[in-house]
Amino acid sequence: MSLSPADRDFIRTMVYQRSGIVLEEGKAYLLETRLSTLAAREGFPSLASLLVKLRAERSNGLETRVVEAMTTNETSFFRDIQPFEALRQLVLPDMMRRRAKDRKLAVWCAAASCGQEPYSLAMLVHEHFPTLIASWKLQILATDLSLEMVERSRAGLYSQVEVNRGLPARLLVKFFENQGLQFQLKAEIRRMVEFRQLNLIGPWPLLPAPDIVLLRNVLIYFDVATKKTILGKVRRLIRPDGYLFLGGAETTMNLDDAFERVPFERAGCYRVKPCGPDPG
Repeated sequence: MSLSPADRDFIRTMVYQRSGIVLEEGKAYLLETRLSTLAAREGFPSLASLLVKLRAERSNGLETRVVEAMTTNETSFFRDIQPFEALRQLVLPDMMRRRAKDRKLAVWCAAASCGQEPYSLAMLVHEHFPTLIASWKLQILATDLSLEMVERSRAGLYSQVEVNRGLPARLLVKFFENQGLQFQLKAEIRRMVEFRQLNLIGPWPLLPAPDIVLLRNVLIYFDVATKKTILGKVRRLIRPDGYLFLGGAETTMNLDDAFERVPFERAGCYRVKPCGPDPG
C-alpha cells in the first residue's frame, strides 16, 4: 500500500519528536520501503496493520523500532579518508603531546551506525600509535540511537561488501577472521571500543569529557535548531583544547561561532576558539 499524506505526517512527526531527524516530504518511497520491511519482520500482514497498531499503542517498543528503521546507517571503513589522515598526522600526535603527563585520551564517536568508524580509528591507533595501547588509558566510546546497531557493532561482524568498502586489504588480513561468508574483527580490536545507545536529542548520560569528538554525517539530518542544540552540548562537553570532526557537507558556521575550522584539507576538523565567549 501507499502511505496517505496523513500517514506520512504521522510518521514524520513521530520520528522528529523521538530522534530530531527530519524526513523530507519528497521521500515517501523511503518511508514506505523501510516500514514495509519492518512490518514483514515484525509479523504484520500489511503496512496498514502496522500503522493501526502504532497509532493505538504509542508507548510500546514498536515506536522505537519504527524510529530506528527510519535512521540512515550508511557508512564504511575509513570513510572520507582525509579525517583519518588528519587524526594520524596532526590530531593524535598533538593530543599525545598535550596529554603526556596524564597519559589519558578519550574519543567519542557519535552516531556510529554499525561500528566501522570507531573500529577504523582503533585499527589506525593499533597500526601507528602502539604506545597509546601499551601504556596509556585510551577510551574509544561509540554511541548510536539504534540499539540494533549498537548490538551489531559489538559483534564486529561484517559482510564481504562491507569489508570491500574502504578497508585496505592488509588490514583485512591482519585484523579480521573468516566466519563463514562474513568477516569478524579480532577481539583485540573489538575490546578497544565501548558501544552504548545514546539519543543525541535526548538527555545525555554522564560521559567522560572527550579530547576528540567524531560527529560525522549526522547533523545533515537535523533542522537548524537541533543542530545548534547538539553543537552547543558538544562544545560544553569537549575538553577546551579538543578536536571536533564533522562530515564533509557539515559546518559549524552560523550554528555555533565558538568553533573555528582547523586548516587540514577536507578533514572537517574544528576546535573551540581559545578564550572565546560562551554563546550559551
